[in-house]
Amino acid sequence: MKTTDYLVKSMTKDGKFRAYAVNATQVVQKAHEIHDTWSASSAALGRTLIGTILLATSSLQGEAGMTVKIQGNGPVGFIIADGTAEGTVKGYMGNPHVSLPANDKGKIDVAKAIGNQGTLSVTKMAPGDKTPYTGEVNLVSGELGDDFTYYLAQSEQIPSAVGLSVFVNPDENIDVAGGFMIQVMPGASDEEISKLEKTLKGLPLVSQMLRDGDTPEDILKKIFGEDLKILETMPVRYACDCSKERFAHALASISKDDMKKLIDEDHHAEAVCQFCGKKYEFNEDELKKIYAEMTANDDKKSTLNFKNKLATGLK
Repeated sequence: MKTTDYLVKSMTKDGKFRAYAVNATQVVQKAHEIHDTWSASSAALGRTLIGTILLATSSLQGEAGMTVKIQGNGPVGFIIADGTAEGTVKGYMGNPHVSLPANDKGKIDVAKAIGNQGTLSVTKMAPGDKTPYTGEVNLVSGELGDDFTYYLAQSEQIPSAVGLSVFVNPDENIDVAGGFMIQVMPGASDEEISKLEKTLKGLPLVSQMLRDGDTPEDILKKIFGEDLKILETMPVRYACDCSKERFAHALASISKDDMKKLIDEDHHAEAVCQFCGKKYEFNEDELKKIYAEMTANDDKKSTLNFKNKLATGLK
């Protein structure tokens, strides 16, 4: 199913609820193609990517980034997703080849794939910030929508409702994928919150609405009717910002002994990006250059440490 992925930010006209909805079908399809995910893994990774998009675009600004990590005791193992305020996301997982029998509702058993014990953590990083913020909660269901909802309530003190959904075709390709997030703002009454909860309970799955042809705007209207102000519409996409320069920097962080072995024994190195699968080759001359920079940096650190000790001794 061809579609244009995008997210809609909105608020009720009385300002009591903030609402987001996203069609992320191509995002999840791209992840499936990169990682060769099977149905249960596709749904688990897809829901994590969608949840990350919703969190990142609702809480980040500028060039800040976010990493969501799911660590459960189910067969998929861990899931890691990185998101930005601009609506880009990327991710990978421990085991992309998980396919399970349907649950008692006839749907992909994401809860069993993730597991019923584990954690969901969110780390937010602003450019130049040396102390990123991390919040962590225990998994409450493994279905992930409930887990993102619990995270928002516990770590960010924002009463919310998160719906995440991925429909996988028999050929393993992604038919539709999307989600919504509703946040309760100060001033909303208990009666209004109860009315919203009742509406959400009667709402079809996001995947069903998308398969029926509904847009993100249509999904929001099914929740709030015409009582909405559309604040922004933005594209979302799977995008990896890896580069050879970044991997060279990562290579420079290994020990000098290990680097020397790479040069003397292997004469080259290959790095593979876990997010997009792209490979980067480093020949012997390139490794020698990195080694020389490592040695030069060690010399600078030694000189600085000597000067600091000398200055301390002179006090």
